[in-house]
Amino acid sequence: MDVNQINRALMRGETELPGVLPHLETLAIAPFQFEVDFGLKKLPNEPGMLLIRGARQYGKSTWLEQQIAATIKEFGAGSALYLNGDILLNKEHLVSEIRSVIQFFSPQAPVKRLFIDEITAVRDWEKALKYVFDAGELKNILVVTTGSKAADLRHGSERLPGRKGRLARTNYIFTPISYAEFKKKCGSRLGQKTLSAYLLSGGSPIAGCEIAQTGRLPEYVIELVSDWILGEFTASGRTRSALLSVIKTLFEFGTNPVGQSKLARESGLANNTVAQGYIALLQDLLVLCPAYPIDGNTGKPIWRQPCKYHFINTLAAVCWASQAVRTPEELEASPKLHGQLLEWAVAQELFRRRCLRGEEPVPEDLSFWHSKTHEIDFVPSYPDEWIEVKRGSEDPFHYQWFLTTHPKGQLTLINAAQFNTNRIRGVTLEDFLLDL
Repeated sequence: MDVNQINRALMRGETELPGVLPHLETLAIAPFQFEVDFGLKKLPNEPGMLLIRGARQYGKSTWLEQQIAATIKEFGAGSALYLNGDILLNKEHLVSEIRSVIQFFSPQAPVKRLFIDEITAVRDWEKALKYVFDAGELKNILVVTTGSKAADLRHGSERLPGRKGRLARTNYIFTPISYAEFKKKCGSRLGQKTLSAYLLSGGSPIAGCEIAQTGRLPEYVIELVSDWILGEFTASGRTRSALLSVIKTLFEFGTNPVGQSKLARESGLANNTVAQGYIALLQDLLVLCPAYPIDGNTGKPIWRQPCKYHFINTLAAVCWASQAVRTPEELEASPKLHGQLLEWAVAQELFRRRCLRGEEPVPEDLSFWHSKTHEIDFVPSYPDEWIEVKRGSEDPFHYQWFLTTHPKGQLTLINAAQFNTNRIRGVTLEDFLLDL
């Protein structure tokens, strides 16, 4: 169905008509159905605007269709209408389509909601919304938008002051499904391979479903993710070869700090400004997050020193890794990649938890500490919370130096062994992911 046909059906309340909500039709026959939690428990009834951003293939469109169906069920036919940003030509086209579709809300509907999927596909979308809001045409409507470019939605939101209603919170990150949810739905099928399967999936419902069902990450999922990222870089005028070189270099340095000049040099780019452009777009797509070192005495980030580049989307990392691992067994048999994914999974989880709490995730949210002789991978809350990640089993006696260097800190050592001392706790990655 095209958008006009979908909206005609929504005006009649026919949400179960084939083709109206195609993602829900696919979900209904999926062998595993995951519950999504990104901090928005229920849509508000008040008018305003919600901006929901997140990576592709993580279920935003499915969630949006669920909200359309729930709105029609609760408030009746004609209370929810829909637009698809992927097929809109420009901001003028978006203005025209908004003005056209809002004429068809039911006058009797106590709540009116306009859902716009992938709005960031429209260049200067925020100018279009500002124009229609300022004309007073959306004053009684809740506009719910989704998008795959984090910076686009964040910066667009900043350009819309006073036009988001009186809602307590308007910005959300659509997070990966939690490990707890993945284990709950797929653990009996995957057994001891559940954690490795989750690392491969990155918390993507479509990837997790495929691995749980077949034991393997299929190539079509790899292509969906890689094509999405390549498409965004091509649209921005950047080259495929340079992107591949940057990503290859990121894997070579892995979880070690690297400066932008060195990153540019090793990637074969002209200068660090060009390198920063590639890194920034990977950040915008919620694929990568830099972590800067902090001063051990003040906890403040040291911007001029080399930083770590964490993949906060482990599925994207798997897609671009030189080792074509597709099964939990292959991942566990690849020590270097497995070790990198363990640390990146912690980065992804810390990022996910901040999103749930409503903390705006920006690069400086993740940090690490190092001296001439020691390093701690993550400092989520200075000076109290410190996290170190190791692939094998560790001994707390090897970290006696931490007790002196950071007298107020509690160290969580994510490794293969479990132990508990006064200030050093050993947990497995699974323990950490389940400790909500």
